[in-house]
Amino acid sequence: MTFRFGITLLAVLVASAPVAAETLLVERVQQENHAAMPARGMSMAQVQARFGAPSDRLDPRGGQKRAWPTINRWTYPGFVVYFEQEKVIDAVAIQASANETGPKPPIR
Repeated sequence: MTFRFGITLLAVLVASAPVAAETLLVERVQQENHAAMPARGMSMAQVQARFGAPSDRLDPRGGQKRAWPTINRWTYPGFVVYFEQEKVIDAVAIQASANETGPKPPIR
């Protein structure tokens, strides 16, 4: 009887605990317009023409072997664009606030 009471009390305490005001990056990105980031296949020139100059051009990564292409990264206020041979391979939203759970800004 005491065991059941303990489990019931624990369930009530957990259910009444305050919920943290945390936003998942995935949720925010799903709600945002995907046109706000470069699309896969766009060229560097197209990205710069549409979104302006990047706030930072990070050092290229990779390229040590032929099988490992060089990846260039450009940062913008809300996202990072990854290029392989002048073409966008991905654009990733970055964490907007300390309360948002998701990728941190890129490592330099």
